[in-house]
Amino acid sequence: MSAPSTLSTFVARDGDNVAIQDWPLDQGRALRGVVILVHGLGEHAGRYEHVAHHLNDWGFAVRGYDQYGHGESGGLRGGLPSDNRLLDDLADIVDSTRSRMQPASPLILLGHSMGGLVAARFVSLELRPVQGLVLSSPALDPGLSQLQKLLLAVVPRIAPNLRVGNGLNVDLISHDPAVVKAYQNDRLVHDRVSGRLARFIADNGPATVATAPRWHVPTLLMYAGADRLVNPAGSRAFEAQAPRQCVSTQCFESLYHEIFNELDASPVFAALKHWLDAHF
Repeated sequence: MSAPSTLSTFVARDGDNVAIQDWPLDQGRALRGVVILVHGLGEHAGRYEHVAHHLNDWGFAVRGYDQYGHGESGGLRGGLPSDNRLLDDLADIVDSTRSRMQPASPLILLGHSMGGLVAARFVSLELRPVQGLVLSSPALDPGLSQLQKLLLAVVPRIAPNLRVGNGLNVDLISHDPAVVKAYQNDRLVHDRVSGRLARFIADNGPATVATAPRWHVPTLLMYAGADRLVNPAGSRAFEAQAPRQCVSTQCFESLYHEIFNELDASPVFAALKHWLDAHF
């Protein structure tokens, strides 16, 4: 069981507001740890309420936040004011969350898609200590053509905040028509991406994969074999190089990108619970 979620605001280093949503445990329940949710491109933390409820049921408090330029947070939609802004915000959220926790309680990051990239890059750079990492369809390989790579090398320098459509085919997020319709009707979802944000994704995916052989944080990597929005080759490359005693991997061959939002997501939640039970 979980208590009602609460909404609050965190002030980022540059003064922009960061929207936060907490899903605490009912008072008196034993706390196994705290999970920070890091959402993907164009969406927001509120889309993970059902994930938070599962985690609550298993004894974990959950905190989600809307990344810069997303959801209820400040900033240009899909923009990025500096190369490290998303990593800086996550560091501040981790610090704020840790300050409210018991020192012995584990802190776990759970990131999806672009949020998976942000969380994985955060861990690879060792910006803050965390006890676990869960990656859902992480954007580790943008699958860019040579022309797109050339454009990303030039456009962010000329017009870093020029924003265009992200090209996401909404019909490919899930096989569930209700999920697709809800996404299309969600006022907090947008399709904007700036040159600087696109370059952040393109540069940091391969950079994170390159650190896989030295990985030491317990990690669960889950990805979709039928993903057409994020190239699963990035997850496979990370899996091939990461220490098996540290990184557990599961590919759901028939699923689309949003593995927690598929018609039958029960195997995904079962894999997550199994990993959490084994580690925490």
